[in-house]
Amino acid sequence: MGRKKTFCVSLYITLVSKCEKDVRGWFEYVLLDESGNKWYRTRSAFERMKKEWPYTLHVGEAAFGYEDFYKRTELEASQFIKDDCLTIQCTVGVVKTSMDAPKTVSLLSDLRKSYEQLLESKEGSDVSFEVEGEIFYAHKLILSIRSPVFKAQFFGLLKEENTCHIKIEEMHAPVFKALLQFIYCDVIPDLNSKCVDTIMTQHLLAAADRYGIQTLRSDCEARLCENIDINTVAASLALAEQYGCFQLKSRCLEFIGLPKNLEAVIQTDGFNNLKESCPAVIFDLLIYVARVRDYSTISYGPGDAN
Repeated sequence: MGRKKTFCVSLYITLVSKCEKDVRGWFEYVLLDESGNKWYRTRSAFERMKKEWPYTLHVGEAAFGYEDFYKRTELEASQFIKDDCLTIQCTVGVVKTSMDAPKTVSLLSDLRKSYEQLLESKEGSDVSFEVEGEIFYAHKLILSIRSPVFKAQFFGLLKEENTCHIKIEEMHAPVFKALLQFIYCDVIPDLNSKCVDTIMTQHLLAAADRYGIQTLRSDCEARLCENIDINTVAASLALAEQYGCFQLKSRCLEFIGLPKNLEAVIQTDGFNNLKESCPAVIFDLLIYVARVRDYSTISYGPGDAN
């Protein structure tokens, strides 16, 4: 019975379990018909979910519900009571916040770790590669999933006769090792030295193009765009021209075209190699530098560019 309205039947929900945190949620009461005519009476807080915050239940404190759930006289005369009994269905929806949710280990991180262990353990490997005298073991199926070139080599119509031991030419062993690490773990290994890291990334881009691994190629191009300097920009520009990396080429031309960089880059060995290996890109560089100077003249006016 209600504490204030003695002519009404009250209905409340209270938290009796011992919990470390308060419980937040919504509730609904459904009074079921005992006559078999499928009548019911519903009082629900779920209807206010979009407008109000959920209720918070504290152990041993005030409960939530309805003091005037049903008028006593109407309930006693209704078909909800049979043999002095009634049935109430109570539905509780608990709101679980991100802080309440259990901490789970990243599935992607766990998967990478498993594949890394598989590569290092050599367990179940069915192919070996010889690179500069160093032997690497791998799994044909994993390589084929990641590289269309490996797939054709192992399972294609024109597959080679000996696919159990393959000798790799024109590639350094550390580069091939990094290539395998990306194939298995989808991560480019970080190196301590920025210069060494840039050179490795340049070689990895060439390897990615050789084996048709587009994600690695894109990652390498992005990394090279972020790590351009005087000593490596010429080699990156030659690479961009050779493999059609338009974003990298644009970034290299922009860097070399700056007056403070141009003279220093021209003095490097990389620029001399660029002139011999990619003479066409030197023409592109001259056009870019001319456009930059023309723009500076228009912007500042004759004699004001300095």
